[in-house]
Amino acid sequence: STMRKRKTTDSPNSSTDLSEGKEKLRLKQEVGLISGVSLIAGTMIGSGIFMSPEWVLHHMGSPASSLLIWAACGVLAMFGALSYAELGTIIKESGGEYIYILRIFGSFPAFLFAYTSIILVRPAGLAAVCLSFAEYAVAPFYPGCSSPQVAVKCTAAACIMLLTIINCLNVRLATSIMNIFTAAKLLALLVIVVGGLVLLAKGQTQSFQNAFQSTTTSIGAVGVAFYQGLWSYDGWNNLNYVTEELKKPEVTLPRAVMIAIPLVTCLYLLVNVSYLAAMTPSEVLSSGAVAVTWGYKVLGNWAWLISLSVALSTFGSSNGTFFSGGRVCYIAAREGHMPDILSMAHVRCLTPSPALLFTSAVSLIMIISGSFTSIVNFFSFIAWLFYGMTISGLLYLKIKKPELPRSYKVPIIIPIIVLMAAVYLVLAPIIDQPQIEILYIVLFILSGVILYFPLVHFKCHPRFLQKVTLHLQLFLEVAPTTRD
Repeated sequence: STMRKRKTTDSPNSSTDLSEGKEKLRLKQEVGLISGVSLIAGTMIGSGIFMSPEWVLHHMGSPASSLLIWAACGVLAMFGALSYAELGTIIKESGGEYIYILRIFGSFPAFLFAYTSIILVRPAGLAAVCLSFAEYAVAPFYPGCSSPQVAVKCTAAACIMLLTIINCLNVRLATSIMNIFTAAKLLALLVIVVGGLVLLAKGQTQSFQNAFQSTTTSIGAVGVAFYQGLWSYDGWNNLNYVTEELKKPEVTLPRAVMIAIPLVTCLYLLVNVSYLAAMTPSEVLSSGAVAVTWGYKVLGNWAWLISLSVALSTFGSSNGTFFSGGRVCYIAAREGHMPDILSMAHVRCLTPSPALLFTSAVSLIMIISGSFTSIVNFFSFIAWLFYGMTISGLLYLKIKKPELPRSYKVPIIIPIIVLMAAVYLVLAPIIDQPQIEILYIVLFILSGVILYFPLVHFKCHPRFLQKVTLHLQLFLEVAPTTRD
């Protein structure tokens, strides 16, 4: 087995303790209910709700059907998160899909997930969100023209480096920033909601007359609309990546999910209604950035507030993505699927700084190269492939291992619905509009086989690697960690 057994600490709230003459180091449990809600909602509310509505409307063809897609995406995210909450109370370890696939299906599929997520999915997603932040942050300095790519990329790189410093210094600092930015973006969305309600009260309901007219019936178009909507809901599973850092995870995990996702879903629906109250469907479709267009039409001279809100929103979202993404790298290394150095934590800050630095480095490479655009376009394809595998693992545990202790149970129909949706979302683009990029992604996932057998299964590690690890330990001031 590639999984390394570690001794457990006695107190769940202590960062270190002395036992049998050895000092044991592990991450602190500092994420409470408010921070948990902020991590989910703060990561979900990124640039998507400010940019995606026009594309959902474009693929669905009518206002009412686009609102149904947004509602359905919220229900699907809620069902997925509730299913993950049960998994989190059975397997009380950080790492999200990675740790669940490892414990249920074994080492090989878990390695493929870790390899794909750490090298491709997480860094690409982080780079994309940081570039969105940079676009809005730089735009005011170049009025009336598009921003230079050099300025945008430098700003995005600076954003990633700032996030790296924050997350490496202190978990509490990272969660505090998450809480502040979540509050700011919720306030921005409330401004849009209230503006829309005022317009509706004044009788601007033209967009909702014959609201189902021109609705599309194409399975492929509906699938693509779901992808656009689900991109805005991505992050519903983020709390499962930091289960070991939650205070009372068996209580905090389900409660945070039940608060955060319905809140975000209601806000998304009301924001879309507000967009349609201020603009006709054709105006929404012709808008490059629907939230900014809404700002100009409703707020007038105060429209700059929307641009600022989007910048704050994307920064907060990238912080949440970075916070959870680094944990996947850290947990995979702790289980022997990545180099040992990535499984260590800073001896004073008690943060997984090597894993965070690695995630940051890969994201910076993607920003500089600019070759990740097509990968990000198929982010949902990869994500739902592994979501489906994880949910099938929950169904296996519910049917074959009902005796396992769990403080929270989800009705079996819910994971079945999520699994059916995952199968549809994976197969729909392949059947309806097959594209060569999907083949490239599958080949990349399978290329993990070349690394797995020599490095993980047969443990053929180069001799110099141990010396490199030792020098990096001294340089980064990190040490191996334990877990409960």
